[in-house]
Amino acid sequence: MEEWRRILAESVVRPKDLAAHLGVNPREIEAVVGDYPMRITPTVLATIKEKDDAIWKQVVPDRAEMEDMDAEDDPLEEDLMSPVPHLVHRYPDRVLLMVTNQCPIYCRFCTRKRLVGKPGFLKKGELDQAIAYLKEHTEVRDVTLSGGDPLLLPDHLLERILKALRTIPHLELIRIGSRVPGSLPERITPKLCEIVKKYHPIYMNLHFNHPDELTPEVKAACGRLADAGVPLGAQTVLLKGVNDDPEVMKRLVHQLLLARVKPYYLYQADLTKGTNHFRTTVETGMNIIRALQGHTSGMAVPHFVIDAPGGGGKIPILPPDYLLHLDEDGAVLKNYENKTFHYPQPQNGTSRELPMVGASPSLSVCGVRPDPRRNGGLDDL
Repeated sequence: MEEWRRILAESVVRPKDLAAHLGVNPREIEAVVGDYPMRITPTVLATIKEKDDAIWKQVVPDRAEMEDMDAEDDPLEEDLMSPVPHLVHRYPDRVLLMVTNQCPIYCRFCTRKRLVGKPGFLKKGELDQAIAYLKEHTEVRDVTLSGGDPLLLPDHLLERILKALRTIPHLELIRIGSRVPGSLPERITPKLCEIVKKYHPIYMNLHFNHPDELTPEVKAACGRLADAGVPLGAQTVLLKGVNDDPEVMKRLVHQLLLARVKPYYLYQADLTKGTNHFRTTVETGMNIIRALQGHTSGMAVPHFVIDAPGGGGKIPILPPDYLLHLDEDGAVLKNYENKTFHYPQPQNGTSRELPMVGASPSLSVCGVRPDPRRNGGLDDL
């Protein structure tokens, strides 16, 4: 048995085993696990420091999951956008292909709680259907493998899928969404990296929510993927009591960059049945982005998005006060220090007219006179 499979087999999946490790009352979570499976790998279990800490909340079943029964099982309406089994075609030029329902850990906030934990993976006949659909739809240039977690597939099955996708002439990019590097780093073997290298360009979006997840072993696994030429991005879900704090998020994005992973998306939590206790206000996410913007590297600032209920797709949410005014003369902008600046529009096709550094421009925008002491900046509105 491969080492990573042996370690995965040691994961906590039964309430009585969780009680032995963490001292929980197994009766309190038996009903939850009956509907929503549990799996906690040894890597993740070792990062839990105390009851109800940020890692605990993400993986230990909670009775609150059973108190939220009015929400939708499939709030993003993925099932309605599935022209063939396991394939979701929401955007014009890209699709999602769900290749397994298995995950190394079962996140308590998962948007696919209705699916994950069930046995099986994408069968050959189902893969053939998906490939046939993609060959017919020449507008599709990008496919994301998801699930479940594609990196839990055995090497030969993962390669079967990658090889089949590379028979499609118009398919340019393959992306893989995975939590494996952060929860089962032993799976990122030299053989897996060699397989991935054969089918480039392949990108990976890795799931991380808290800086404690970036252990030395996890960073090493990310490094092996990066060394195999895989550009790595991070997808983070904004979770109450886990990462809804600007300082925690700043530590997370800094650790991600040290692991050679670019913070990519910060998701507002979906309206999925059994997950309402994790939701924060939208303003919480906006304040986090505001706290990051300008206070750390631009590479560290993710896009804050809401995956719109009803299948609307990802909608970017930005703090509203960066652009204060816009007209044919120019834009009035506010930076992270709450200072305001004027950027002039091009005038009738002539060369741009930017204020000289240190000069006092005569242009007035929205009744605001430039402040000569600010090198072209404007008095605060």
